[in-house]
Amino acid sequence: MAERTKLWIAQTLKKLMETKDVEKVHVSDICATAEIERATFYYHFRDKYDLIAWIFAHEADDTDILDADSAAKSMEKMRSDYLFYKRAYEDTFQTPLWSYMLEYFADRYSQIAKEKLGLKNLDDATIYAIRFYCYGSVGMTREWLLSQCPLSAKEVVKSMYKAMPEELKKIFF
Repeated sequence: MAERTKLWIAQTLKKLMETKDVEKVHVSDICATAEIERATFYYHFRDKYDLIAWIFAHEADDTDILDADSAAKSMEKMRSDYLFYKRAYEDTFQTPLWSYMLEYFADRYSQIAKEKLGLKNLDDATIYAIRFYCYGSVGMTREWLLSQCPLSAKEVVKSMYKAMPEELKKIFF
């Protein structure tokens, strides 16, 4: 039931963002359109930015970040939801989407690295390399989406994998 409610609230925000920028959408708008009480919204999300981060994470959780086809499919989904992601990326009022994405992917890559290396903690150099790679990948994903880049999602993903630092390629591939 909770997951269904979150999805309903997420769909409502996406619908509102078809006609409004993030800063012009208020929690009261989301609640009125979704026909829910404010308490219901706040039970699930801290604010609209938390909701945006949840939407991204929910849609990205099924992605195998080490598989080019899976990663490209996720990017294509973002492109099909262009207006939502464009407005979410362009909003800089509070924590921007790219910041959530950076932390999300840095955490995922770190978790995979720990598993593959059999470690509880990564050394500082590996953490830096992961964050460096994720920062570039998130930035290029943003640029690819917002500039309407003609490269396919698969080509972009392959370029990102090629740009991965060698010490990370040894861990992940």
